[in-house]
Amino acid sequence: MSKEELDERIRSAPSEGVQKSKQEILAQEIREGLEELRRPADGLFISGLSAGLDIGFGPLFMAVILTFVDGAWGEPLTRIAVANAYAVGFIFVIGGRSELFTEHTTRATLPALDGRVSYRSVGRLWALVYGGNVIGGAVFAVSMVYLAPAYGIADTSAFAEIGRTLIEHEAGLVFAGGVLAGWLMGMLSWLLTAARESIARLLLVWLVTTGIGIAHLPHSIAGNVEVLAATVARPSIGVLDYLGFLALATAGNAVGGIVFVSLLKYSHIVRDSG
Repeated sequence: MSKEELDERIRSAPSEGVQKSKQEILAQEIREGLEELRRPADGLFISGLSAGLDIGFGPLFMAVILTFVDGAWGEPLTRIAVANAYAVGFIFVIGGRSELFTEHTTRATLPALDGRVSYRSVGRLWALVYGGNVIGGAVFAVSMVYLAPAYGIADTSAFAEIGRTLIEHEAGLVFAGGVLAGWLMGMLSWLLTAARESIARLLLVWLVTTGIGIAHLPHSIAGNVEVLAATVARPSIGVLDYLGFLALATAGNAVGGIVFVSLLKYSHIVRDSG
């Protein structure tokens, strides 16, 4: 597909109501990526901050369910219920169109791959969105560890248990799990662009993120809330454990979204289109 053809597809890429070809999906992803890359820095950061706060409701509801069930439902049913609670935060963020780092590891990379922006511009967007996500999530995590037990809706031990399961693996496994989570989030971004209706989009968010929750894969932004809350709730989980998890999960998420979604899909679509 020539530069001129892709330019035309980007200008005319449909938003909703029309079945989209893979070329049109790529064009729309590039168009939306360009729109985000051109946003003012303060808008990106505030949107990222909002996403970091909103995604915290997932771990909060996870802790509420663990406290409420207290082992009565058995391991399989409890795990499914907790995974569905995990998805709530993503529904709030993506449905509300706030900026999430793991979506932009894919979407923001595509305009750079196509030569339309510099990788420095991509790095700027990542830094602003990621910074907002982490700060917002940290505020929510610290607040909920103190407020939820005081309000009587979740035990401190539930927060510790949720975070502990993310840091009990060795570093290589945390990174590999992060790659899978980033891959899934990159595919979610692609599928959301392909979807034609809002209900279908919400269903996709629920399906993919519940899957991440059932496997409890390391997602850098949701995991930031989970592990920091565990660090505050349980002294045996240290700050270095939290920082190590965050670094490995972030790197894994970035690799998964960039390599397995952005690079592969861009390469095969451009080559197929001749």
